[in-house]
Amino acid sequence: MLFEDTYRTIEKPAEGQFRDRGSKFLAYAHPVAVENELKNILAHLKSEHPKANHHCWAVRFGIDRSVFRINDDGEPSGTAGRPILNTLLSRDITNILVVVVRYFGGTLLGVPGLINAYKTATEEALKTALVVDKTFNDIYTIEFDYLQMNDIMKIIKDDNLSIISQAFDNNCSIQVSIRKTQVNQTLSKFNKLPGVVVKYSHTL
Repeated sequence: MLFEDTYRTIEKPAEGQFRDRGSKFLAYAHPVAVENELKNILAHLKSEHPKANHHCWAVRFGIDRSVFRINDDGEPSGTAGRPILNTLLSRDITNILVVVVRYFGGTLLGVPGLINAYKTATEEALKTALVVDKTFNDIYTIEFDYLQMNDIMKIIKDDNLSIISQAFDNNCSIQVSIRKTQVNQTLSKFNKLPGVVVKYSHTL
């Protein structure tokens, strides 16, 4: 079975809201690539809503349904983070963080009411979001002699690679992005060139 290298995510941040019996639920959806992005987004929302009662969230990465984190932030267990995550799973959206900020309206909603509120707020944010298809890419640095420039650039053009950075001198290097399903084919072309060094960097 071939590795699946495409996924659905949102192009840019989106917002939605839901109200129930005085309580206000504000949902904020953000595209994220790595976990260390969460801290800044959560800190920003908490500074924007310092008087909110709860900042509940769920994040999902990759296409594996087991790569996620949820936080109920004081709500009864399973009534906030899980409904947010389930909405992301049902829409098959990943590399995304959704934070739902709740202002308590004075009336208890009960477990079914909370689950519905966090789910609906998340759905409202996703309705306004632009969902896009993206690919998982491996980033490689190609090191080569200046005289090999034409050969290197031909492979980059033929395989439709994206150049991330480049440095040209007597010894040159180019950092390129290669689709996961295309990696073996492209690297074999680079490796056939004498003296060329190919170094894996990371995956996006």
